[in-house]
Formats: sequence, structure tokens, C-alpha cells
Amino acid sequence: MLIREALAKAHEAGLDLVEVAPTANPPVCRVMDFGKYKYEQNKKEHNAKTHQKAIQVKEVQFRPFISGHDLDFKVRHAKEFLEAKHKVKITLLFRGREVSLQEKGRDIMMGVIEQLKEVGTEENPLKREGRNFVMVMVPKSTKEKGAHPEKEKK
Repeated sequence: MLIREALAKAHEAGLDLVEVAPTANPPVCRVMDFGKYKYEQNKKEHNAKTHQKAIQVKEVQFRPFISGHDLDFKVRHAKEFLEAKHKVKITLLFRGREVSLQEKGRDIMMGVIEQLKEVGTEENPLKREGRNFVMVMVPKSTKEKGAHPEKEKK
């Protein structure tokens, strides 16, 4: 159809002539209400954004001379965060002369990793940032836990 004819039909219907596929030979156009189309697209995008769940990063901080009970308490909180599908940033803070206790700090962090490995995996491995040890753990996905019930049935 000629462009003039298509524009005339769109004008008669009170709608717009919108080019859908400009790279096709010949180009493909459509008669539609462009304002309504844009409104519906924006509404779909907005609905998609509202149904997304944002992943939060929670932080748990330790010190080199932490008592056993306090360590267990904080590890339990980190485990709860991982089970709630949040990332957990684990930080071991050194102050003053505590910097000389790198081995003790590394042992504490390895113990924390060991306790959390059933619910999470390391995203960023243990590393030193200034005076602190830092690592990030992410929750284990359902793929890693093993199982698609549909695949097991087949």
C-alpha cells in the first residue's frame, strides 16, 4: 500500500500510522493509537519492576577477640540472612595493635565460612582491605541444592 493511502486510512480512523519494522523490505507499518500503546508499555514495565525482589546486602562484623557465644550468635544471624536470600558481607575488624593477629583473624573467618557453607557460597573470597578482612557470601540457589522435582519424576 502506498504511504499516502495508509496515512489517509489512519486519519479516517482517527489513529496513527506507526512504522513497526523499518528494516523489512518493504517497511511494515501499523495503524494504531500510539499514545495508548506507549501507555500500556509503560504500565507493563512498571508492573514488572514492582514484582521484582531486590537483593539486599547485609553486613556482619567480627573482631579478633570475639567470644564463642558472640561468634555463634552473629553466625546464626548471617545464616538467617542467607536463608532469606540476602547477600552477606562478612567483615573482621582490626584496631590498633590487633593488626598483628592476622592468623587468628584468618582462622575466625575460615570457621565462619565452614559454618555457613551449607546455606551459602563465597561470591568474593576472603581478602584484606586495609586493616580488615572482608568476604561476601551469597545464598545457595535451588540448582546447587540439587533438585528439580520435575526431572526426578521423568
